[in-house]
Amino acid sequence: MKKVVTVIAVVIVLLVIGGGAVQYFNSRQTGTSTDNALDPAAPDNPEGEDATTPEQPDWCPAYEFISAPGTWESAKDDNPLSPTANPRSFMLSITNPLQQAYTPDHVKVWTLPYTAQFKNINAQHEMSYDESRQEGTSTLEGELNYMHSECPNTQFILSGFSQGAVIVGDIADRIGGGNGPIPAENVAGVAVIADGRRMPGVGINPGNPVDGIGAEVALLPVNSLIQAVVPGATMRGERANGFGSLADRTYQICAPDDSVCDAPRDIGNGIDRAAALIAANGVHAMYASNPNVIPGTTANAWVVDWARGIIDAA
Repeated sequence: MKKVVTVIAVVIVLLVIGGGAVQYFNSRQTGTSTDNALDPAAPDNPEGEDATTPEQPDWCPAYEFISAPGTWESAKDDNPLSPTANPRSFMLSITNPLQQAYTPDHVKVWTLPYTAQFKNINAQHEMSYDESRQEGTSTLEGELNYMHSECPNTQFILSGFSQGAVIVGDIADRIGGGNGPIPAENVAGVAVIADGRRMPGVGINPGNPVDGIGAEVALLPVNSLIQAVVPGATMRGERANGFGSLADRTYQICAPDDSVCDAPRDIGNGIDRAAALIAANGVHAMYASNPNVIPGTTANAWVVDWARGIIDAA
């Protein structure tokens, strides 16, 4: 009986990873959009630029804020500079205020355009988690590579929610480990919200303490069971570098009892695990209003203030 309940718990947590956005859409009363498309080509660099010590072209922004939306909050063909694919995306509650506060020539706000799907037993037609995550990773790295090659002095601020947090966290981990698409010194800060690979003590927690671990870490021991019910959703465990040299500027925001980032460690206790997952099923959708994540504010408001603090201090 416990084995059956454990398998059910595995299915629930996977659906939470993919399904939190749907609850967020239903619970949110106001919103705006979130997805992306191709970034218009920037002007050519001025003639005579020194190839060995490139100068910053006039069109380059001082900062680029990169936003990675969660599952079902983005689309591959959306406009990254003015996303409209999902007007209720959580990340829009962060990027819209930043776009209103700064001109594009000072802060470029870019939203990751990717399929953002999660194939499961109830959505067999969708792209798998692995494929969606890889598509998003490749597209985001392409933007970093392009902007850094054209604008070597531009500083990057990276943020993501849920599946987007996993993508941003993976890239930040490689950058901090010296194997990323841009140098670590070009990253001013990282903030990931509801990261499925979160580990306690890795990065900085600006909010209330959470004792659990990310779902991809908790479910690694039963990865073979997951493949039977959610094909193409590989649980990869914790990251290799602990964010490396970026650990002192990477913030892990996680709501207590959110099954995606605060999953119980004991996968073997099927009954308790299932009860905890069911009780936490709505927490993942409430980051814009949950007062129990960061005392005195909400997760999205905190990220906006944090990003503005970095930009305004320069």
